[in-house]
Amino acid sequence: MNNTSQVMEGPLSVSRISNLRLVVGAVGLVLGIIAALGLLAGGHATFNTSSTLVWGLPVSAYVFFTLTSTGLSFVASLAVVFGMKDFYPIAKRCVWGAIITLIAGFISLGLEMGNPLLMLWVIPTNWAISSPMWWMGLFYTTCLALLIFKFLLINKGDWSSSQSKGIGVALFVAEIFALASLGLVFGMMGMRPFWYDPMMPVYFLIAAFLSGLAFIMFFINLDYGVDQGNMSQGARKAMREQLPTIFAIVLGLVIVFTVAKMITGLWSNVTETKSVAQHVFWSLRFQFALWVGMVLPFFLMLSAKRSDAKVQVIAGGLVIVAQFIDRYEYVVGGQLVPLFQGAWQDGLIAYTPSMTEIGVVILATSVGILLYAFGDKKLNLSGTPHH
Repeated sequence: MNNTSQVMEGPLSVSRISNLRLVVGAVGLVLGIIAALGLLAGGHATFNTSSTLVWGLPVSAYVFFTLTSTGLSFVASLAVVFGMKDFYPIAKRCVWGAIITLIAGFISLGLEMGNPLLMLWVIPTNWAISSPMWWMGLFYTTCLALLIFKFLLINKGDWSSSQSKGIGVALFVAEIFALASLGLVFGMMGMRPFWYDPMMPVYFLIAAFLSGLAFIMFFINLDYGVDQGNMSQGARKAMREQLPTIFAIVLGLVIVFTVAKMITGLWSNVTETKSVAQHVFWSLRFQFALWVGMVLPFFLMLSAKRSDAKVQVIAGGLVIVAQFIDRYEYVVGGQLVPLFQGAWQDGLIAYTPSMTEIGVVILATSVGILLYAFGDKKLNLSGTPHH
């Protein structure tokens, strides 16, 4: 069994990357805890949300992390469900990544509620089965349990038993239902025109796959010291041949969805939708996310350099940033028009995340980084059925 943390070749030492990840995770954890301590003193009042804009940065991060978790699970499913053998060398790392990004999402959402016990106890037991949010919680909790079970099986070498295959199929189905319910949380809100869209579950499906591919393209290349010569032959083949092509196709679809949504919003005869679309479209964040975070990586994946590790790190990193911006603009943007006031209310609600909200997201991200570092050092994430 090869442990990537022991490889010392390439332009960047793998051990240096691993140690840097630990330092970043530890520093981020301390900073996140310090900033999030405001919750203990002031509770939800330390957030810049209000009764008119109730979901801010932590909820945006929750959506980002859960979509990424689902996307990583989808990438793993290419091997463990659909039998695409070239993806076996990255499947175990995908499953572990799916676990930790889902945990990071739960941390962000739990702290946003002020009392994580609400997420763990009150919401599941209130039996509000008519709410898609209740189903979202049920399905994502099921996904976490199945992900852990699947990882335990493949960690001990069980990739293809009937039990392991059954868990893989069940996980794939649960992820689709979880994603659909998350899309319905927003897409069914007719009172929020910017969100209201029956195609939202479909868009989340594609965006989740893109986020998972971007995470793999970014982190796996870093794990091997940004040198694919350190990879096994199977992993190198997946990263150089299949992944760039799939990544380009999915990224192209997300670009089309993004542009189509903004064009539809800008030409909408619904005043609330049009005003929010104009606000989002002309923001520097959106323009950066579209042109630098998506269009540029798309052309990089069409170039002759698409198999180069450095190019893949740049493309994957830019797409990750763009997807986080998109989640933020979507979650916050849908609330900028005051509810029940609508067209006759001049202007949009102003919102800037507080330090406590930023701290919550840093805390959740840092926990994820440290968990990933632990897995990379201790759990042989490069393991395959053949080793």
